[in-house]
Amino acid sequence: MNAQQTSPPRFALRSRRVVLPDGVRPAVVVVEGEKIFEVVDHGTASPAYPIEDLGDLVLAPGIVDIHVHINEPGRTEWEGFETATQAAAAGGVTTLVDMPLNSSPTTTSPAALEAKRQAAAGKCWVDVGFYGGLISGNAAEVAPLLEAGALGIKAFLCPSGLDDFSAAALEDLEAAAPALTRAGRPLLVHAELVDPKTRQPATTRSYAEFAASRPPDWEAAAIEMLIDFCRRTGCRVHVVHLSNAGALPMLDEARGEGMPISVETCPHYLHFSSDQVPEGATQFKCAPPFRDASQREQLWEGLRRGGIDTVGSDHSPCPPAMKHLESGDFVAAWGGISSLELTLPVVWTGAAARSFDLATVFGWLSERPSQLVGLGDRKGRIAPGFDADLVVWNPEARWTVDAERLHQRHKLTPYDGAELCGRVERTYVRGHRAWSSPTICETPPGQLLSADSLPREL
Repeated sequence: MNAQQTSPPRFALRSRRVVLPDGVRPAVVVVEGEKIFEVVDHGTASPAYPIEDLGDLVLAPGIVDIHVHINEPGRTEWEGFETATQAAAAGGVTTLVDMPLNSSPTTTSPAALEAKRQAAAGKCWVDVGFYGGLISGNAAEVAPLLEAGALGIKAFLCPSGLDDFSAAALEDLEAAAPALTRAGRPLLVHAELVDPKTRQPATTRSYAEFAASRPPDWEAAAIEMLIDFCRRTGCRVHVVHLSNAGALPMLDEARGEGMPISVETCPHYLHFSSDQVPEGATQFKCAPPFRDASQREQLWEGLRRGGIDTVGSDHSPCPPAMKHLESGDFVAAWGGISSLELTLPVVWTGAAARSFDLATVFGWLSERPSQLVGLGDRKGRIAPGFDADLVVWNPEARWTVDAERLHQRHKLTPYDGAELCGRVERTYVRGHRAWSSPTICETPPGQLLSADSLPREL
């Protein structure tokens, strides 16, 4: 625990809409010693602890975002732990897991993992865990990374955009599989296999031309390979940032066979479609690219029937100059969407319009992500004994995104000017206030998490 933090006193929050494991209902949530002590009837009153009545504001489990690029150390000018975790807290995120690339050094050894932890010490407004990285030729580092507390291992099947985080080949995955299987931790995979026959433009301001240079077939081929790998090895596989809904039937079939394979999509694939991107608007560039509106709706249907398990931000910022806004060149621009603070309103805006309920949404955003990375016994649910990670928010509030008011380091985002539904009023991290609108709380309450589910001292 941060030396400046003390355990919060016992207190309670009453709401007519509390998102609980058995659904949404009126309740009082009692917090004591950084944990949820009990959940009692809405009409309960007790002189033993103060009860704040939230009325109709929703009280939900804090979001667990298991796909975030923070980039510190080494590329802190892109994003750092302080700004990223403040943005997270403002968006109702109470736990995030940092990806192993974009920092320098990349997190491909235990020494680099420790450098990440040292860089994060004392700077985190939310709880933070870390992945290790699998690159070409470093499979021998996977077991030591897991022993050092990495919550999982991330690999790219295509160039990552950084020379120091190379693509892993199938033989690298196979060499890493025994250590991952013994540890019971997931292999998270950027699933695109490059087809050299696909035309690659030297430069383009056309989003359609850029998207055609990374077609859905690249995802499908990679996922087909991963299914075969999962079948042969039994290694847990998590396909990150799915944009090609056409791959869902083969994933459904694999899971029907009992394979330990799961799927994530991202807010931007659920919100945008390829025909919405103006010419030269490189703030929209990410990989894989957005697909058409039909694919977007199929992703929502995948969520509806359980074919997609989690939604993660894939917050991947960079200095604005790297987006090449003046030239509008999608080839030259860095690929990544900055949106860590906006996941809840973006997802809720789309979900509410499609008649999803609150409990279902927080299954995608909180419960299932925490289970995937081994934190499901303490995070992602409002239940006795769980960390008091809570978000108070108004799902009916409509507002317009002003990028300059976001807390991420650089304000460039394709959501600037978007009209969204759902505003976060307050965020508690293990019972400590981290965000109380419109202010970030002064003392950072975050802890660093290891794979044994125990916090490391800051």
